[in-house]
Amino acid sequence: MSKYLLLALLGIVVIISLAALVRGQRLPAKEAVMQTQHESRFTYIPINTTLLNPLNRAEEAVIIHKGTERPFTGEYTDLEEEGTYYCRHCDAPLYSSASKFHSNCGWPSFDDELEGAVTRVPDADGMRTEIICATCGGHLGHVFEGERFTEKNTRHCVNSISLVFREGPPVAKAVFAGGCFWGLEHLFALKTGVYSAVSGYTGGTMERPTYEDVLGGKTGHLEAVEVLYNPQVISYEELARYFFEIHDPTQTNGQGPDIGSQYLSAIFYRSKAEFDTAVRLIDLLEKKGYKVATTLRPLAPFWEAEEYHQDYYRIRGTLPYCHTYTKRF
Repeated sequence: MSKYLLLALLGIVVIISLAALVRGQRLPAKEAVMQTQHESRFTYIPINTTLLNPLNRAEEAVIIHKGTERPFTGEYTDLEEEGTYYCRHCDAPLYSSASKFHSNCGWPSFDDELEGAVTRVPDADGMRTEIICATCGGHLGHVFEGERFTEKNTRHCVNSISLVFREGPPVAKAVFAGGCFWGLEHLFALKTGVYSAVSGYTGGTMERPTYEDVLGGKTGHLEAVEVLYNPQVISYEELARYFFEIHDPTQTNGQGPDIGSQYLSAIFYRSKAEFDTAVRLIDLLEKKGYKVATTLRPLAPFWEAEEYHQDYYRIRGTLPYCHTYTKRF
C-alpha cells in the first residue's frame, strides 16, 4: 500500500471519528456557556456566623447538633396566638400561625412554611426528611407527609427551641446597594408589601461608620438600603427585579453623577435562595443584551445612616435625581 493511500485512509478515519464525537457530544449552547460564566463569576458564601444570634447550650444542642427537645415540653407546642415564627439563630421568618395545627405529637406542627424559608434534606438516619432554616442551616425538625392531619397532608414537626414567636405578620429583610441611598430608599418604600426602607452602610471594614468615613472611600462600605417586607405580599424575587429596574445595573463606576466605590451596584444576599435568584435575574438581563456590573456579596453588618439621610425625598417633597423606573424584564 502506498504511503499516499495510507494517509488518505487515516484522514477518512479521523473525519469519521470527529463526526461521531460531534453527534455524541453537542457543542454547548449559548445559554450553557453563559451559565458556566456566571458560576465562575459568582461564588456563593454562606452567612457569616458572627451575624447570627448567640445560642445557649440547650439551643445549640438542637439547632447546631440536630438534637430533639423532649415532647410536650416546648413553649410553643400549644400556643394559639396569631403571629409569625422566626428562626432563633438568624431571625428569618419561617412559619405563619395560620399554618399551625394541633397534631398531639408533642411538638409544634405546621402544614406549610413561608415560601423559600425551609429546606428539606435527607436525615442522617436514612429514613426521615430533616428540615432546616434556608438562611442559616439551623436544625428545625422533620417533615412528614401522608398523615392526613390537614388538607395539605404535610406536617412540619418543629422543635420549639428552634423558634421565636412574634405577634404580627412576617417581617423579612433584604439589602441592596445601587448608588445614593436616598433614591433607592424612596422608591422601595413605595412598593406594596414593603414596611420600610432604611438608608445605611454595609460591606466595609469599620464598625459604625459615619457618612464622612464612607464618603472618603477608604472603609469599603457601600451606601445601601435595608428593605423590611412582608414575604406573603411581595417576594424576594419581585424586590430584586424591581432593584434592577430602579437603577442602572450596567454602570461600573457608581450611579449616575455619583462616582466612587461607595456608589457601586451590589446585592447582599442572606441565603442560597436569594443568591440563586440574583444569579438567575442577571442571566436574564444579560440575555437581553445588558452587561450587568452588579456584584453579589454575602450579608455584612448593616449600619443605619444618620437621621438626616432617612426619608430624604419624602421629607423634602422632591424626587430622586438619578433613580427612575425603567422596565427591563
